[in-house]
Amino acid sequence: MKFSVSSSELLKQLQVASGAIGSNPVLPILEDFLFSIENKKLTITATDLETSISTTIEVLADNDFTIAVPAKILLETLKALPQQPVTFTVDEESFGIEITSSYGKYRLAGEKGEDFPTPPEADTTDTVKISSKYLLEAINKTVFATSNDELRPAMTGVYFQIDFNKLICVATDAHKLVKIGTHQLAGEVATSFIIPKKALNLLKNALPTDDTVAIAFNKSNAFFNFGDFNLICRLIDARYPDYNAVIPVDNPNAMTVNRADFQNSLKRIAIYANKTTNQVVLDVSDKSLTISAQDLDFSNEATEQMPCSFEGTPLRIAFNAKFLVEMLTALDSEEVRMEFSTPSKAGILTPIEEDNNDREILMLVMPVMLNS
Repeated sequence: MKFSVSSSELLKQLQVASGAIGSNPVLPILEDFLFSIENKKLTITATDLETSISTTIEVLADNDFTIAVPAKILLETLKALPQQPVTFTVDEESFGIEITSSYGKYRLAGEKGEDFPTPPEADTTDTVKISSKYLLEAINKTVFATSNDELRPAMTGVYFQIDFNKLICVATDAHKLVKIGTHQLAGEVATSFIIPKKALNLLKNALPTDDTVAIAFNKSNAFFNFGDFNLICRLIDARYPDYNAVIPVDNPNAMTVNRADFQNSLKRIAIYANKTTNQVVLDVSDKSLTISAQDLDFSNEATEQMPCSFEGTPLRIAFNAKFLVEMLTALDSEEVRMEFSTPSKAGILTPIEEDNNDREILMLVMPVMLNS
């Protein structure tokens, strides 16, 4: 049994699939790629039993077969080869694999393909479709706000709320929250589920900029499909917190400021902040924003002033600079609007965009108590 393929094409597909391989697999075979050849098409599958990726490329093959190939040694071999055709020859009895390149031959031990775990099937599922552009933006703007706290599993993923033609994605770690909504969804179902962060990061790396993504889902799994790429992930089985309850409705104080200037100022001031709290203080008044920080333990302090437009009562409020910088990085508008009610209630950050008819973005950040 043999097949031939371009080394660079194969490497490209393997690098996408390899993200699904866990660092400490529970079964030795999970350190392998499953190669399945059918009708001169090679499907590469990798899984950690929670997340599975499969991708397909065309090859020159003499017949159909499956074989499990050790991932690490194969990836290292292909990375070390310049682009050229490579031929894989598989021994049906021993599952030994011989790779032939223009430089020589490399032998490695494969495993029986039938022993590789079978990913879940997309049966009894509902399906919606969305442009990859909007899905990619939703992932980029939410995944950084997820929690790493395994004791609160719901918050370690992104909450997908599907309402026919509307998709709302929410992420929070209890200190910051991001909500992004778009009407660019084609579907006839209303439901919600939580997708793990790992699956979304893998999807983000594989998504094309302009394609249609089909999202199928049932009670336990979600299936993402576009082109020759499939990602299957187990959903987080937990109840998502009522995020609307923490978004303050009445915010009489509003500041508008240049996003990049605000972000760069925060980065500089944060150097002088206490390294435990990262606390920066915002003094907002008519036409002026003063950003300051101090670290009393080392007698460090810094202050900067910048122009802003402001409506409301002058206000002094403190935030974790790291959280604000992360949120401003995820936004791409020239200006941002920040709304406040009192120094003890969350601040709301939204982009100011000329064309935002197709989606809405809201970011929330909890204040830190002012140092007395």
